[in-house]
Amino acid sequence: MFRALVVEKDDAGKTVAGVQEIGEDRLPDGNVTVAVEYSTVNYKDGLCIGPGGGLVRNYPHVPGIDFAGTVETSDDPRYGVGDKVVLTGWRVGEAHWGGYAQKARVKADWLVPLPDGLSARDAMAVGTAGFTAMLAVMALEDHGLEPGRGPVLVTGAAGGVGSVATAILANLGHEVAAVTGRPETETYLRDLGATQIVAREEIGETVKRPLEAETWAGCVDAVGGAMLARVLGQMKYGGSVAAVGLAGGAALPATVIPFLLRGVNLLGIDSVMQPFENRQRAWARIAKDLPLDKLNAMVTSATLSDLPGLGRDILNGQIKGRVVVDVNA
Repeated sequence: MFRALVVEKDDAGKTVAGVQEIGEDRLPDGNVTVAVEYSTVNYKDGLCIGPGGGLVRNYPHVPGIDFAGTVETSDDPRYGVGDKVVLTGWRVGEAHWGGYAQKARVKADWLVPLPDGLSARDAMAVGTAGFTAMLAVMALEDHGLEPGRGPVLVTGAAGGVGSVATAILANLGHEVAAVTGRPETETYLRDLGATQIVAREEIGETVKRPLEAETWAGCVDAVGGAMLARVLGQMKYGGSVAAVGLAGGAALPATVIPFLLRGVNLLGIDSVMQPFENRQRAWARIAKDLPLDKLNAMVTSATLSDLPGLGRDILNGQIKGRVVVDVNA
């Protein structure tokens, strides 16, 4: 028996989440069983703990879209008992039971060896949000972003993706402009390395002009919507925006002018179905380029019992930085 956060639906269709003791015979199919040590809280987790957001296929369900831990049993030669592993994506925690439990059973193809220099707790301080941030930084670099070319904008900077992106970019030598709608996070963002704080209202509305002054050399955008449209018109010639989220909406009220007259690139970042090689590359870069002191400064700790409340908080935009869930506490 082991403990898990189980989400169930009552007869009225309302979801209810609570910690339960369940048996290994209830774990889903997979060829590797992992003794989970840590998980974390992402926006998708908030949806899966609560209303589901169309992500959860069947109930009862165990959410948690990422986890890190130790291999307990394996039918795959790539992983042996005692190996440290990390998992993000592959619809785990959505269509497949996830990491909000002391045990998880998954396909070996979905796992990545924990890189040297990172503990299981470190990996979940990074989590899907930080992994996505690293993918975004790598995409910007692949499209020519280098330190010294101008400020790099990070929208939704106090959130999980934004916090890690800010810390990584600053550590790589970039001037980081952090967008936030929460003035109380300014000190936090400057401690992560931001050199400029941009109030959300300054950049959150569309304007009639398709092009504004060339301001940003690159951008990691977690907001989408009107803010993304505005940012596209402020990019420097040949600059790129890595789009990682839609906290501000899925619609894009923009024109093609920035693409045609300034050669701006809009790069879509997907962390769910990334191939293994790129996952390894991203995790190796995280271990190398994300300062652990900055990482630890953005972390708060939680337990399985805290998750229903945290799920509501993240959906309401009330989570700052990263939350690490100790599933054994």
